Amino acid sequence: MQRRRLLAVAAALVVASGCSSQDDEAPPSVSAPSSSASESSDGAREAVEAYVRALNSRSATELISVGGVEDQEWSRQEAERILADRGGRGWKIKDVRIQHDMGPDVGSARLLAEDRAGESLRDTFTVTREKGAWHLTVFTGQPAEPGKESAATDEPRS
Repeated sequence: MQRRRLLAVAAALVVASGCSSQDDEAPPSVSAPSSSASESSDGAREAVEAYVRALNSRSATELISVGGVEDQEWSRQEAERILADRGGRGWKIKDVRIQHDMGPDVGSARLLAEDRAGESLRDTFTVTREKGAWHLTVFTGQPAEPGKESAATDEPRS
């Protein structure tokens, strides 16, 4: 269910990025990354590293921080579920790949890590920069703001 929501969010971001005012016929850029792109990748990578540290230390507070959500009852509960599944296993990062495929402030991060027992963790996250801070989209159960309905991600009913 979490993956379905994450995929729905990622798909929505891809669709939204396709609605830019840039010329659709423009060829992709092949130039060397600028220093700001490099800084962006570094900040996004640091967010992935913070996520792994939060898992290893089983810290709900750190997980909430890297997720960029408010520390509330729902986020604590979701953080505890994530930590129960993946926390405290001594993850070591083997590879992190950052792609700013949705603009300078949004992209994707691919994580490959291995725990003490040699089990692999492969995950892909949407990374976003808000007010200069990079966050990973790891929380999927954020309630809608009062007066707003959340987008449905369930299968349509017949």
